[in-house]
Amino acid sequence: MKLPRLAATLPLALGACAVLATFSTPVAAQTVRWAAAGDALTMDPHSQNEGPTHVMNHQVYDSLVFRDQDMKLAPRLATSWRITDDPSVWEFKLREGVKYHNGNPFTADDVVFSIMRAKHENSDMKGLLTSVVEVIKVDDHTVRMRTDGPNPLLPNNLTNLFIMDSEWAEENKVTLPQNYKAGDETFAVRNANGTGPFRLAKREPDVRTELERNEDYWGKETFPMEVSKVVFTPVRSAATRVAALLSGEVDFLLDPPVQDLERLSAAKGLVVRSGPENRTIFLGMQQALPELRSSDVKGKNPFADKRVREAMNIAINREAVKRVVMRGQSVPAGIVAPPFIDGYDKAMDVVPATDVTRAKALLAEAGYPNGFSVTLACPNDRYVNDEAICQAVTGMFGQIGVRARLSAQPKSIHFAELPKGEYDLYMLGWGVPTMDSHYVFHYLFETKTDKGGSWNFTGYSSPRVDELIGAMTREVDPGTRAGMVAEVWKTVQDDVVYLPIHHQMLNWAMKDNIDFPVQSENYPYFKLLKFKK
Repeated sequence: MKLPRLAATLPLALGACAVLATFSTPVAAQTVRWAAAGDALTMDPHSQNEGPTHVMNHQVYDSLVFRDQDMKLAPRLATSWRITDDPSVWEFKLREGVKYHNGNPFTADDVVFSIMRAKHENSDMKGLLTSVVEVIKVDDHTVRMRTDGPNPLLPNNLTNLFIMDSEWAEENKVTLPQNYKAGDETFAVRNANGTGPFRLAKREPDVRTELERNEDYWGKETFPMEVSKVVFTPVRSAATRVAALLSGEVDFLLDPPVQDLERLSAAKGLVVRSGPENRTIFLGMQQALPELRSSDVKGKNPFADKRVREAMNIAINREAVKRVVMRGQSVPAGIVAPPFIDGYDKAMDVVPATDVTRAKALLAEAGYPNGFSVTLACPNDRYVNDEAICQAVTGMFGQIGVRARLSAQPKSIHFAELPKGEYDLYMLGWGVPTMDSHYVFHYLFETKTDKGGSWNFTGYSSPRVDELIGAMTREVDPGTRAGMVAEVWKTVQDDVVYLPIHHQMLNWAMKDNIDFPVQSENYPYFKLLKFKK
């Protein structure tokens, strides 16, 4: 390890040096060593609907379709798809000659198995498939999916829906998805058998993951496939990640800290590539409980009063967060959806003016002239400067009398606790892989049931909103559907369900011999990476 160079970069604690030591093994020229703050939660492809988990699984598994660098739907295991004469049935033609990493052939049986597995109650992917009522094998390379009425957006829901080998799943007793909430440890959590461009060679959660190029990959003539080995090391410390890139110990950083972007851009042999990310950062509030669990207010719930939610919304100085915390690398938001998606309305993405005096008045009107206390739960290794954002926001809440105690934890803990519904106030970031507003509505605003609202931990429930969310999946007239989407956005915006903070910007830092443009979902497809000659 190149300690003298690191020492000149920044002082390192002994623990940081120990982390950097994991990068120091000599590697071949076509190996890419990369780092990010957090690891995948699991290798089970249907257990968790979470970005870093998808990033890892996209290397090993394939979906039927995926979004390319321009965020357009592109063929993957499905070569074509169409609505049949029955408007409730989609037909997918499957790629022939594809093999899993263990040599098993890919067939329609695997698609049927995988879709039904992903619909299981243990799966966090089931919310994407609520309209699917039947999956039918027509022949070895043709599958039809029947939905409960026309669903013109079904392919959009399949970009992160990975296909497993049904025989492998049966042999290893993983026909059901891992129950992540219950802490299940199954064979699929640390092992994988996909059709993707890389094989899983070594998996040590939160320590190291190694992938080796799949020499039999069906897309080897289509994609660059210049990377022979991928070595991933999660490093929570931003300073240590930067030091590792500067020293040459890693080749690529998925999440360089914004405070170091200038330094990295100016460093010899490095480059930073930037773009808008398909992700919005916001806070959620538990509005349905009769009493908050972490508050000093007893017998009632302050968040149940819209005036309190409005007060907190106008207490947040989003421009200050952008300037001080994000170093300009964010776009202040007034809505919990990025501008990319269908149904986004710029007129609704209006950032409320910060008004401490008005916020205090609203709290007093609601019966809290002296404010109240509450705990803010925040991850510290998931989003760009997540803990620092939460620290800034707690100070802003304090100015209006809301005493928010910050509880910042690793994402592995934050996202294990969040589904239990025990947080009164929490941070969440949301990307929209379907590029459609329905995805936001279905997960974040729909009443929480076993069929929807799986990420709605606010307790928010509106019969009219639920009715429209269900109807828009079956509406084929674009104008009528657009009216439904607009009505839901107006309703939830008026109800102040969430507190938007900003749309996240995307930066990738890497050695300058790497040709790897950013992708707005923040998914690095290493099969697309090329080395400059």
